[in-house]
Amino acid sequence: MPSSALLSLGPFYTSVLVFSCAAFYFAARRVYIDYKIRKTGGVRARVIATNPLWGLPFFVKAGYYQSNNRFLEYFQSLFSSGTPESPNCVEISLTGASRWLITQEPEHIKTVLTTKFKEYGKGPAFHESWGPFLGDGIFNVDGQLWSNSRALLRPIFVRERVRDIEIFDKWTNALISKLPGSGQTVDVSALFYRMTLDVTTDFLLGHGVNSLENPTNQFAQAFHEVQRVQMILTIMAPFKHFIPKHSYFSGIRVLNRFIDPFVARTLALDPKELDKLSKSDRDSTLLHNIARYTRDPKMIRDHLMSVLLAGRDTTAATLSWAIYELANYPAVHGKLRDEVLATVGTSRAPTYDDLKSMTYLTHTIHEVLRLYPAVPFNIRAALQDTSLPPAEPGQPPIAVLKDDAIIYSAIAMQRRPELYPEISDKFADPATFSPDRWNHWTPKPWQYLPFNGGPRICVGQNFAMTEMAFTLVRLLQRYDRLEYRGDWKAQIYKAEIIGAPGHGVPVAFFEAACGDDA
Repeated sequence: MPSSALLSLGPFYTSVLVFSCAAFYFAARRVYIDYKIRKTGGVRARVIATNPLWGLPFFVKAGYYQSNNRFLEYFQSLFSSGTPESPNCVEISLTGASRWLITQEPEHIKTVLTTKFKEYGKGPAFHESWGPFLGDGIFNVDGQLWSNSRALLRPIFVRERVRDIEIFDKWTNALISKLPGSGQTVDVSALFYRMTLDVTTDFLLGHGVNSLENPTNQFAQAFHEVQRVQMILTIMAPFKHFIPKHSYFSGIRVLNRFIDPFVARTLALDPKELDKLSKSDRDSTLLHNIARYTRDPKMIRDHLMSVLLAGRDTTAATLSWAIYELANYPAVHGKLRDEVLATVGTSRAPTYDDLKSMTYLTHTIHEVLRLYPAVPFNIRAALQDTSLPPAEPGQPPIAVLKDDAIIYSAIAMQRRPELYPEISDKFADPATFSPDRWNHWTPKPWQYLPFNGGPRICVGQNFAMTEMAFTLVRLLQRYDRLEYRGDWKAQIYKAEIIGAPGHGVPVAFFEAACGDDA
């Protein structure tokens, strides 16, 4: 109908006609999607929305809860009225076409990450959204590009290198030098973020950004701002074009200005010199190894940015949560310190073998990662028509159509009480911090995913575990007591790309008296 004819109907009838056409469109889309789902032999998950009338409030609430550091609470609320057919999976769509399937079901996560690995990936929408930040790095690509990236990064992470321990020792000592006197309050979380930025840039480039010496480091501030906006763009994906991005692109320019000169200097090296450096245990960096395989400066930059994201924030957040919990459980802190002193004493730097031999230290880190997995939410896209397992045997599978997005949450899953044994003398309430539970309990497969799983399991997990263990050992050697100086119960879970303590971790470290525990 011509626009002039529409206007002649008057505003009331025009509105009715437009509303009717929209309703017809969304109803038709629903029928079409239902038809495609039936063809797969599957069913829908519980539907929250298939049109803007019901879908828009979901995204508005999601944005509101995210901005108020309550996104985990909102995510968990989506399953509070689940059905027997899909109690831990729901469906949301704005148009009836592209759908978001949101899940906290272990079998769904297993399917996406391993059983049907080739049928799920990051997908073109994710790649486009994260492209300015991560480009074609390992976390933003699928297929052969991903395989090539994995093969490129794996060798430098799998071997236990002397240089890694030296880097940890250097920057942990720098961290301790920034702690105030015994009994004085400090936000140790802020220091952890600065330390891990120095560790990761030293590992990547052979040169730290010296963030511990410069609290207002421009690189660190830009890196934080880029991640903050990237998380909003991901949650509010249908409305990303309306979200202000000036600080996002400004931050990316800051990151590039820092990294680009290192890339240029490395590419200027003679190939024989580069090959010699890459084979050195002490002098090689990730940058040297990448430059041996590609001369494309953008590709090198994308790989560096991906590893920087994984290496800096995940470790800092986990260390922050560890100190937060240890400050509230002095008995755990004391038991952990006893193990450290029995293994390395009060001053000797731990070796890689020392760290691996300390069982209670490993259990403590695992318990922190159980309650606070570093990457709380993740996303995959269906690369073809596929499915997710049903909630119960004998029921139809949940249909997943090409380009549907699967949003899954390790933290929501790992906090489901029904996935744990009954509370007993040997198994504390799963909502509480208790490293001792690991003496008698092993999580069932796919119910504990601190580093993801399947072929895309974190390639740097050994590096991260070693760095966290080393840092905790050095702090436990020096300090025999912790005191939390904030409101422990008021702490919030700040879920951006990485989940961190929203109020920081204000604590006082009390130095052991000279000669104690010698």
